[in-house]
Amino acid sequence: MTDRSLYAALAGAILVAASSSLATAQAPQPAKPAQQKTAPAKPAQPAASPSLLGQYGDWGVYVSQNPKTKICFALSQPKERQPATLKRDPAYFFVSTRPGENVKNEVSILVGFPLKEDVEASLQVGSDTYSLYARKDGAWVRNIADEARLIESLRKGSSLTVKSTSLRGNVTTDRYSLSGVTQALDRAAQECR
Repeated sequence: MTDRSLYAALAGAILVAASSSLATAQAPQPAKPAQQKTAPAKPAQPAASPSLLGQYGDWGVYVSQNPKTKICFALSQPKERQPATLKRDPAYFFVSTRPGENVKNEVSILVGFPLKEDVEASLQVGSDTYSLYARKDGAWVRNIADEARLIESLRKGSSLTVKSTSLRGNVTTDRYSLSGVTQALDRAAQECR
């Protein structure tokens, strides 16, 4: 769980930089360079600016590099968020590959608010449901052995739904489109062989 939390933090930093590109990208284009920060980066995990490799339907494919490994990921933002009246940060669903660490197709979700960790979150694609564990503002597939089955469900599905509970007790539902996910996953895999 510690490695997953570390990569969620790194991915969060990458996603903040990438979110403006994702919102406006309609065709493959390079990401804008990151602006210099006034404080020095932490030596253990300097954040590299991700590059947009391509946009496939509702999914973008990005590549980045950290000191340990190249990181390739497909990501999307929800098309619908309920309840719509709640104020929260943007959410992202991403599938990452880090060949230098032998990690392939790791599913992570940044929900945009602190999660209640003692309440189970879930992800549904068609009739397939997956249990998630929550930590801070992220969620991961509880049983890592289910990730390969989930990736196949994503490739076959048309939408996915994430249900979670905020630290304040608000039950939330985010719905993501799976349009373009197969092409995005294939491109990320090709980039991070």
